[in-house]
Amino acid sequence: MTIPELRSYTADDLEAAFGELASEVHRDATELDTPDRVEAFRLHWLGRKQGRLKRIGDAWLKNAPPEARKELGIRFNQLKQQIEGVLSAERLDGRNRESVAEALDITLPGIRPALGAEHPLIRTMQEIVGIFQRMGYSVGVGPEVETDYYNFEALNFPPNHPARDTQDTLIVARQEHKPLRDRLLMRTHTSPVQIRTMENQPPPVRIVIPGKVHRNDAADATHSPIFHQVEGLCVDENITFSDLKGTLDHAMKELFGSQVKTRFFPSFFPFTEPSADVQISCIFCGGKGCRKCKHSGWIELLGCGMVDPAVYDSVRAKQPGYDPRKISGFAFGMGVDRIAMMKYGISDIGLLYSGDVRFLEQFA
Repeated sequence: MTIPELRSYTADDLEAAFGELASEVHRDATELDTPDRVEAFRLHWLGRKQGRLKRIGDAWLKNAPPEARKELGIRFNQLKQQIEGVLSAERLDGRNRESVAEALDITLPGIRPALGAEHPLIRTMQEIVGIFQRMGYSVGVGPEVETDYYNFEALNFPPNHPARDTQDTLIVARQEHKPLRDRLLMRTHTSPVQIRTMENQPPPVRIVIPGKVHRNDAADATHSPIFHQVEGLCVDENITFSDLKGTLDHAMKELFGSQVKTRFFPSFFPFTEPSADVQISCIFCGGKGCRKCKHSGWIELLGCGMVDPAVYDSVRAKQPGYDPRKISGFAFGMGVDRIAMMKYGISDIGLLYSGDVRFLEQFA
């Protein structure tokens, strides 16, 4: 292994000498087509004892005048960086070649990516919403943190109504300094969106409102402090209770099958008059009577009624079109969690919120 001659330490001679070495490195690099040749190239140039770079450095630095040694050191570092760059590129290319070879190995079994699926609550909510969308309803949303006015007062809940009790309602802390109507709470139903919609839109209105609601309920197999509702509102001229019954009967048949029957019983809700509870024939026994329907053949599923004129009074300041002498309407609401539990045979509502993949993957 010959050491190139360095005639002098002038800038021109150094440029020529190191240029020749750089060209030699480049020529050697073009022949690195196997791992063995890459290793031989490394030893040839960077070997600790007999490497070409070390031997040339020893020879040239030995006879160099003191003023030339700094420039020599800089140029040797540059040449070393060029050699190390060649080695880094070859190692990367080698890994890429191995990766390509592995990717093209068609004898390996395929890897099926894990696909997600809709949560049973989301799936049920979208199914319910889709039924009403096909009947011409639009979808409304609103805030989960509401004021007392929208959650209670505008919906004809008087100040002493039991639903305002802290046993039922989760109140935001430190609100005592505010007027009652401005105090914040976690909404107990999605009904406030009905008021917000009527304030912003004159009749006619057909809207369905899915969403999460909160109540201070103790958790057990059928109760949770967080659950989901789908409520609906229809306001127009000449809307009657018959329209309400026909709408909900059609929706229940779409949701549970054409064999399902509905029946209505008088009830009470502050924001509807008259009000009714809706029962459907038991989807488990076909109305014959079983343990799940308490041998009655019927399951109570939702509440509904004609919108109370007092509710229209809450929005007439912003939308004069809601005159109860000219328009009428109905509202309804149902619990998504309970319907999901019925459809999928879930016995404990807590499973819907546990995040247990073993439970959820059953619905994938």
